Amino acid sequence: MPLTFKSLSHGEIPFGFFNIETDMVLLDNHFFFASDMAVHVVGMAMGESGTTCTQEWDVYVLEEARIGNLMGAISGVYLHGFIGEVYSHFPFPCDPDEFKQNPEGYTRRELVEGIVQRYAKPSRIAVALDPGAKTIRIGQYLFDDKGFRHLLNYLWIGGYPKWKAGMQPGYIIEMKNAVEISRSPFFRDTAFD
Repeated sequence: MPLTFKSLSHGEIPFGFFNIETDMVLLDNHFFFASDMAVHVVGMAMGESGTTCTQEWDVYVLEEARIGNLMGAISGVYLHGFIGEVYSHFPFPCDPDEFKQNPEGYTRRELVEGIVQRYAKPSRIAVALDPGAKTIRIGQYLFDDKGFRHLLNYLWIGGYPKWKAGMQPGYIIEMKNAVEISRSPFFRDTAFD
């Protein structure tokens, strides 16, 4: 489930998985795949230390009315909007013990991408990591290094409710390994739980 994280630009904003059967995450009203984010982070972590790194990320920016209602979708009573339609394919489990993030959620990308494209067109946002200032701007959202490390740790643990059987997907393990050996001051002191 998405949790709130501190940004420098917008205060507390939601970030995280919104359905346990897909690897799509939301950052406020921006939706993108955790597997893509992990690849981008690897690129940043392995880049030249001390230099600004700029990238473009593929995202879907949804108008609030088109997102849907997460709590209504979880309960199965409001399956409208993007999130509701995803839950119509992957309902919340009846058994609370089955409420774990599926490490193979990336295999459902084609289906989820088909759904989200009915609600928003794909777009690209600029992402800029400034190791000197120890900030990263993801579109309009600005995070300091500590705030961004919290997002990375969320991905590492599988958010809430954590990865099924404690097994992270390969792209998350690769991200963690790249961050831990990075020479960039931005990633210094990153600790994964």
